[in-house]
Amino acid sequence: MRIGLLTEGGYPYVSGDARLWCDRLVRGLEQHEFDLYALSRSQDQEDRGWIELPPQVSRVHTAPMWTADDDGIGHGRRSRRRFADAYAELAAAVCTGASPDIAGLAGVTPTDASSASHASNAEADRFGNALYTLAELARDEGGLVGALRSETAVRTLERACRAPGALRAARAARVPDLLAVAGHIERALRPLSLDWYGDDGLGSVDLCHATSGGPAALPGLVAHHFSGVPLLVTEYGVQLRAHYIAAGDADLSAPVRAMLAAFHGRLAAETYRQAAIITPGNTHARRWQERCGADRAKLRTVHPGMEASRFAEIGEREEPGEPGTLVWVGRIEPSKDLISLLHAFAEIRKEEPKARLRLVGAPAEGPEAAAYLAHCKALAAQLFPDEAEGAHAMGDNPVSFEEIGGPETPDLADAYAAGSVVVLSSIVEGFPISLVEAMFCGRATVSTDAGAVVEVIGGTGLVVPPRNPRALAEACVSLLRDPGRRERLGAAARARALELFTVEQNITAFHGIYLEIVSHCPVRREPVDDAGEPLPFANPPEAHVPGRWTAPTSESGGGFGTWLAGRSASGGAPSWAEADGVDGVDRPGGADGEGEAGGSGGGGQRPAGEREQLAGAFPGGEGDA
Repeated sequence: MRIGLLTEGGYPYVSGDARLWCDRLVRGLEQHEFDLYALSRSQDQEDRGWIELPPQVSRVHTAPMWTADDDGIGHGRRSRRRFADAYAELAAAVCTGASPDIAGLAGVTPTDASSASHASNAEADRFGNALYTLAELARDEGGLVGALRSETAVRTLERACRAPGALRAARAARVPDLLAVAGHIERALRPLSLDWYGDDGLGSVDLCHATSGGPAALPGLVAHHFSGVPLLVTEYGVQLRAHYIAAGDADLSAPVRAMLAAFHGRLAAETYRQAAIITPGNTHARRWQERCGADRAKLRTVHPGMEASRFAEIGEREEPGEPGTLVWVGRIEPSKDLISLLHAFAEIRKEEPKARLRLVGAPAEGPEAAAYLAHCKALAAQLFPDEAEGAHAMGDNPVSFEEIGGPETPDLADAYAAGSVVVLSSIVEGFPISLVEAMFCGRATVSTDAGAVVEVIGGTGLVVPPRNPRALAEACVSLLRDPGRRERLGAAARARALELFTVEQNITAFHGIYLEIVSHCPVRREPVDDAGEPLPFANPPEAHVPGRWTAPTSESGGGFGTWLAGRSASGGAPSWAEADGVDGVDRPGGADGEGEAGGSGGGGQRPAGEREQLAGAFPGGEGDA
């Protein structure tokens, strides 16, 4: 099987998101061939290069999402009119309304959401038809970068905002807002202008696997439209939710937030509608997908696969770790809420004066994360001045900030081994990787109820509300004082992690899903010879008819089905079957077992002489003919 793996800002780049699980998936499915189609997010990401690729990766295609030069294509009058009509439909679908389940998010008012809830499937079709018309125009003309940035696009957006039924926030859009929205839509639709969709590209694969929604899934939508290639969408973090969070943090006006939320909502709904199967990484992501229009019948939850062997030695040790020591592991950023954790530790120290807290991790990229780390260190110094056991001893702070690779924690497994309880204090969380790693190590955990934490823990750890330092402190103290309970919870957590969150279960799940999709949604391609000319009758006619044509037609096992199965095994279909087409194949039809299908031309009965010749070719008797 040939898989087209679609990524954005991820595999195969060294600094890419989700590169680890993609690499494990590709290496684990060595019986398949992979073509990578990667969208990069920055020049720095491209400069850092790729990770080492396994031999089953046959081709790699890359394109930048962070920049696009004007293609300089001059469109004729007919093409300009075609673009204007398609973009007008797209803009009208975006400005009419967003998903009814996102009231209050990204600047969408409850009134706007209520009106959007009555939108019919016609609006989804409107957006999809416009999107695919733009894709066809980009294929025919060689690109749409200049057209999507043009004055025509901005004026079309303005008319859509002023049209009856437009979002209330969109009606207030001014020229800077329209320019910002047009620029964002152009960036999101850049994959339409790529040359990835020919017979030597995505048109030649058996399955497209998008590792996230949004722009990463857009090439899969286009390949499905052009070539009928089935699409699998995997989301461990929902792109639409990430956009809402980013839009809330950005300095954008209400009209811009409303229109961008509507655009991404429509794109997500179209992606879910066209996907053959959708695989959320947890129940939290699954609920988001269902609210955004995903068909529940298409959803298959597949947990991320993580390498358990690196933590095996720690998990099998009888030593419970340093008693009285709490460990936190992760990226230091505001969403991890280390401020609440430090205040909770102050309460813990009142009950357990010898308790220690080790914060292991590095700040996330960007000045905001570095400033947050400095703030946390200042707060720790204020809450816990250096203490000494005696007048001649050196003072020591009970809170330490460490990084993986340092002298205290040379390896990630050593970080978890250093404590008896692992703490997670996040207010926003997707799939809690550090929590699963702690479970592999057999450590008892105390976590906040964020993201997929409850689903991952499953009763093998303590869960408290987020932003509640007192509850977090009480849970930690209860475990620090009860070593037997810590041991029981740690053993149960390790058993659960080994059952649900290993690389092996992830690979097995996707292997089955690949086979399921290809068996139900095979790509129909016209066979050609070495010169590229069509090969008539290269596929047997029964390949185009649903049903099991090789099944026996009677309990005795004889008849047409058995004969056809034998013919298939020996090398091909009879000449008359190849010549007559689907309707020319005689097969059991009437209740008396003497049904006859008409010829390819007229649908009538065969001449008597031909029926006698065919009857002699079937060994099962005249009833089989």
